[in-house]
Amino acid sequence: MRKALIALLVLVLLAVLAGGGAAFWAYGQWRAPGPLAEATPIVVPRGGTEAIATALAERGVLRDPRLLTGAAWLTRGEGPLRAGEYLFPARASLAEVLEVLRRARPVQRRLTIPEGLTAKQIAVMVEAAPGLTGDTPALEEGGLLPETYAYQYGDSRTALVRRGTQAMDAALERLWKDRAPGLPVTTPREALVLASIVERETGQKEERPRVAAVFLNRLKRGMPLQSDPTVAYAAADGAVLDRPLTRADLDRDHPFNTYRNRGLPPGPIASPGEASLAAVLKPADTDELYFVADGTGGHAFGRTLEEHNRNVARWRQIERQRTTAP
Repeated sequence: MRKALIALLVLVLLAVLAGGGAAFWAYGQWRAPGPLAEATPIVVPRGGTEAIATALAERGVLRDPRLLTGAAWLTRGEGPLRAGEYLFPARASLAEVLEVLRRARPVQRRLTIPEGLTAKQIAVMVEAAPGLTGDTPALEEGGLLPETYAYQYGDSRTALVRRGTQAMDAALERLWKDRAPGLPVTTPREALVLASIVERETGQKEERPRVAAVFLNRLKRGMPLQSDPTVAYAAADGAVLDRPLTRADLDRDHPFNTYRNRGLPPGPIASPGEASLAAVLKPADTDELYFVADGTGGHAFGRTLEEHNRNVARWRQIERQRTTAP
């Protein structure tokens, strides 16, 4: 009964707008398909009904903004029209437009942050994400968990970064409670640092517990980690190194150079994902101390220096064959 009354009231208003005696035409406008050719996400501005009607007419949702203004006033008991980003269906009628403006869920945008990015790289992504507002806050290296974050048009960059850091804190706390006994990392912070190195060393998920075990075994023995990604991080001053490592890089006296310094570097070198965090806190059961690329995207592992040297020789042979291939 209420909907019938609303339709009748809208009919009267539309008839007035169209001119006396045009009730049949006016009622048709309430349910008639609109001009929008295809379903389109549209940002509905703040500023009241007239501003909304004008914006929707400019985007091709309405033929005449006055129809929405009048219909919204007559049906104001159904609720206010909301600003935000909404998906308007193709050929949306006046009734459907009002339904979207009052009850539809805002469009969900998504920002996917891959594993292994530095704070500088993540900041660039957050800054470029369409629809976010405000400045990008300072990001702590390794402090934001890589995953896909849903957000709405008008959300702040600060809020999204806060969600990312809270997600990292929660993941690290949960995994730390379930860690294996006897690990040479004594705090969640140390686990985060080592996980960032594991993340940068291998992109193969199944290798991460084994790579983590190698580094943990080296820490237990007091051996330097000798991780190339840490040297690259030092050489690029926290950015991404766009050239091969040199002997000068390996010899450089820098806190992040794990060839010159024993133990963990002073901080993370990237943001590790949950898989790398889990690999460090529940590593593979192995006594391996070395690994080197095997030419397939993975690594060859070794327990002794002699075994490692053989793996290195095979890798160098693969590299030579690649450089001499036509």
